[in-house]
Parts: sequence; C-alpha cells; structure tokens
Amino acid sequence: MLRYFASRTFQAVIVLFIISLIGFALVANLGDPLAALLSPDATEAQRAELAASLNLNASFAERFLSFFGGLWRGDFGISYRTHEPVAHLIWDRLPATIELAFASLILTLVIGIPAGVHCGVHPKSMLSRAIMFSSIIGVTLPTFVAGILLILVFAVKLAWLPSFGRGGVVDLGFWKTGLLTASGWRALILPAITLSLFQVTFIIRMIRTQLLEVGQTEYIRFARARGLTESRVWYLHALKNTLLPVVTIIGLQLGNIIAFSVVTESVFAWPGVGLLFLQSIQSADIPVISIYLILIGAIFIIINLIVELTYPVIDPRVLRSR
Repeated sequence: MLRYFASRTFQAVIVLFIISLIGFALVANLGDPLAALLSPDATEAQRAELAASLNLNASFAERFLSFFGGLWRGDFGISYRTHEPVAHLIWDRLPATIELAFASLILTLVIGIPAGVHCGVHPKSMLSRAIMFSSIIGVTLPTFVAGILLILVFAVKLAWLPSFGRGGVVDLGFWKTGLLTASGWRALILPAITLSLFQVTFIIRMIRTQLLEVGQTEYIRFARARGLTESRVWYLHALKNTLLPVVTIIGLQLGNIIAFSVVTESVFAWPGVGLLFLQSIQSADIPVISIYLILIGAIFIIINLIVELTYPVIDPRVLRSR
C-alpha cells in the first residue's frame, strides 16, 4: 500500500514540474515584461533596475529554478495589466470559482447519480426514457446558450434571480464567501445550474452504460440464479463494481468544472479566476495566463492523485495487479 501511494505521489510531482516548465516557457518567451511594466519614457537605469529585480539577466535554467521556487513560496510574479502580484489576483478570485465549482459538483452528484442508476436498473421505464431524452439537451446545448436562456427566463422574464455578479460577500479574512448572504445564494443558482448541465447528462449516461454492461456479466447472472432479489443484485453487487470508473469520472469532472468555468463566468460576469483568465488573454497578460494554466494543471494532478489513492480502498485487487 505504501509503495503504491509513494509511486503515485512521485508521478504527480514529476507532472507538476513539467507543467511548471511549460508555464515558465510562456512567461520567458512571450511578451516583454519591461515594456509592459514600465512607462514609455522610462530611463535605461530604470529598465536595468527592473531587469535585475526580475532576474531577467540570468540564464534560462537559473530563471526557471527561481520561478519554480517562487511557486512553492506563493510568489507568482507581477501582472502586466494591473502591476499587482499575480498571487493576489488569483487568491482574490479563487473563492468565487471554488464555490461555483463545488455547487455545480453537488448538483451533478445529487441529480446525476440517482438518475443514472435508475436508467441503468430500469432502462425501459417511461421515466428512464424521459431522462435519456432530456439528457440530449445537456449534451448538445452549448454552455453559453444555456446560460443566456436561463438569464432570459429567470432573470429577465420572471425577475426571480440576478443575471450577473456574485451578490453580497462576507470577508472572513482568509476567504471571501457569498454563501453567508441571501443575495450570494441567489446569485449562485443560475451559474451553478449552467455549469452543471453538461456534467449531469454525462454522469447519467456514463452510470447507465456501466450498469448495463455489468448487468450482462456472468456473476450477475449467477447472483440471479441464486435467487437474490433484483434490488440486492443491482445495488449490492452491480453498483459496487461500477464504482472505480464512476469515481474516476467524478474526480475528472470536478477538474473540468473548474477548468471550463471560463464560459459560465463570462456569461454571468462571475468574478472568478476564469473571468480573470479571459481578461488576461485580451490584454496579453502573460504571467497571469501562465499561472492560471499551471493552477489548472495542479488541480487536475491533485484530483487525479486523490482518485488513484482511493482505488485500493474501493477495490483491494488494484494493489495485487501492481
């Protein structure tokens, strides 16, 4: 068990190192930090001083090691657009994105798992057919279109919910949250539904497919031959053997929710890191872009590591196959 954990952790660190190298290459080869951070009438002395402070005169390897060390210290560089520390910009926007992502994930799990199990266990029922027909909407409808339609109906026509912003937030010192205000909850509903729409339909279809495949295996037929009830066959035996792919997909979906919240945050003017990323692209703010890509890569790595470390808990046979 310990060897398995150490191996997976070591692989995660290596991948994170490679992602950091790619992010640094963006900073080192795209854009001119001196031109972005200094005024056009800056003197040569000012340019030389800034170049020395940013360690631009060092070799590529030295600059990368300094950059990688700064990542561990929380020093992500200076934004070309706002001239603020990138770490401050990211941390100021991160709570909004995380709260939106977890709200979307909760909706995905609460709706997607029961609906997927029902469609897998009772594939020919009227409810299952209705769910599968409705899921086509989530698969085919683009996220920005779904968001605009929700705004049109619930914000413009019915005036029940706000169409943009995060609502009121409470500053806890280490975290700015909208979950402690009524306006924050109201502002969260439409973006969370929009972001979870595709994820819900994906989970439903994935669980249904897994259960239908498991239902055709020999051990399920043997369980029925022993006289076990259908509920016991499905919920005790079949569902247990679909947990590995389901846990894997759920973990990756959380990473996808955070990574692809860019469109949703743009539609609803949600002040998260996704919207910051779009603003940075428009202004060619390379340090923020590179740190965002490294952050998303790190999130995927951490989630994937956690998922892989849960495999032996779900199915001890994983360790015997290594």
